[in-house]
Amino acid sequence: MRTPTKSRFVKAFTLKPPNDEINFLINRGNPFFLGDAQFVCVWTSAEFRSRLMFITRLVFTIALSLTGLAALAGFSPLHLIADAMAQSASDVTKPVSLPEMALGPANASVTITEYASMTCSHCAAFNANVFPKIKSEYIDTGKVRYVFREFPLDSKAAVASMLARCIAKDDAGKYFAVIDMMFKKLDEWSLPADPLQGFLRVFATLGMSEESVETCLKDQALFDKLSADENFAHKVLKVNATPTFFINAERIKGAISFEEFDKRIKQLLMK
Repeated sequence: MRTPTKSRFVKAFTLKPPNDEINFLINRGNPFFLGDAQFVCVWTSAEFRSRLMFITRLVFTIALSLTGLAALAGFSPLHLIADAMAQSASDVTKPVSLPEMALGPANASVTITEYASMTCSHCAAFNANVFPKIKSEYIDTGKVRYVFREFPLDSKAAVASMLARCIAKDDAGKYFAVIDMMFKKLDEWSLPADPLQGFLRVFATLGMSEESVETCLKDQALFDKLSADENFAHKVLKVNATPTFFINAERIKGAISFEEFDKRIKQLLMK
């Protein structure tokens, strides 16, 4: 559990825009290097409560709205429970700000909505081990509609979500392919000491130049919509961790097994 503490710096320094500022802000809360010096920057309580991060306007003009429970991103799926219903089924199906990224027929009697953070290791494991079975058994056969919604819990997840949107535009099939690739290469873009270069290397394989990455991340309207949808999920649907699923109106925390999904889906299809 991460606890906000006072900001501290190992050494006073002057940032050299743009890349030093990007590394400083993306690595907030983690050790990182500028030249031979190591730095650690931790959120202050005020910063943590305000849930706002700025990345230099010279390259990234984005901000990240974090939930106050962001530290729950790494909770163990062993503790999951189907803990509550959404306020109503209509709350889950309300139109959101960003175009819906969904697979399967819109009139399916069962809709699964996943809220995920792109840096969530449990989300990545679910994507690799469970989602393909749901897709082949229920989505591809037209029995289930599957909706993926972003719930970024840190700055790298916000950057990754924006880039995925820019690459796929409104093509849901392409979007799912992009996030699948990003989850599979999670360590390649989320762990490097130089986060900017990590993003550029991975997204170059999808045809994005450094210029197109910068253009995407300067899209204030895209960020505002991402932030609005995250706020709606947190305040209205009570999402406070990832992954969180809604099977119709039932809210489930944690990356549950295919067998658990299978049981619930079959019960709903029988109604």
